[in-house]
Amino acid sequence: MKDLQEILKITREVGWGAAKLLRFYYQGTAPDPYLNVQYKQNEPVTVADVALSQYILSKLQEAFGNEEFGYISEETYKTQHRKNSADLVWIIDPLDGTRDFIDKTGEYAIHIALVQDTRPILAVVAIPEAEKLYYATKGGGTFVETVNGSLPLKVTADKSMEDLTVVVSPSHRNERLEYLLQNLPCQKQKAIGSVGCKVTAIVEQQADIYISLSGKSAPKDWDIAAPELILTEAGGKFTYFDGKPLEYNTDDINQWGGLLASSSQEHETLCQKAKQILVEFEAK
Repeated sequence: MKDLQEILKITREVGWGAAKLLRFYYQGTAPDPYLNVQYKQNEPVTVADVALSQYILSKLQEAFGNEEFGYISEETYKTQHRKNSADLVWIIDPLDGTRDFIDKTGEYAIHIALVQDTRPILAVVAIPEAEKLYYATKGGGTFVETVNGSLPLKVTADKSMEDLTVVVSPSHRNERLEYLLQNLPCQKQKAIGSVGCKVTAIVEQQADIYISLSGKSAPKDWDIAAPELILTEAGGKFTYFDGKPLEYNTDDINQWGGLLASSSQEHETLCQKAKQILVEFEAK
């Protein structure tokens, strides 16, 4: 494998190029109308989703080839149960937050993660409208890059549980999640669109907790892999409610169950409380 820092340098360049292209679509200056919306499994897919997927895949494959590296992208992954056999696998979400992109909230992101043995070792999350690119490598810390250069990021974990802010989605809400949120000891909430924007808000200390509950559907590998490493390398945690680590490029691309991301020293306690609250909900 090439040196991880060399891979990161190229991936950051790809991330910035993708962010620039995506802003063209967002601002309506790209040649194709991004609002040519189709629906896949009840989720919107735009021309921009497909164009960005092609752009990122072509740039990564040009740089790294197909022998040592595998590729999983939201827009090209056709089956729900297929593990890529390569040792190193790129997991890509070219447009995380398509609804926010369509609704012009600005809260959309680009996720690029490199996974080895089911765990991320490199991640880039670009937030085009903020003109920021977050990056991390396993054991190397988390950084945010702007036109002015890069700065290291580290979360703080000294708030009391009651003072923690939960970042929530403006959509994708259901009765189980509402019950859980209403019964947690932390009642402050901040609504943000894409997962990438939610997790980077935690890293930037604008929020403290993100919770995902699967229902009829679940987050996919490409929703979580890059944001997870960005958070954990900044000192946060991202686990299932039972404390188990997330795994990627397994036989199922869905991340079923309860997931909790936080910057809090109370992470394990929050996970236990979330499990207890859901047991109460099921017993109602």
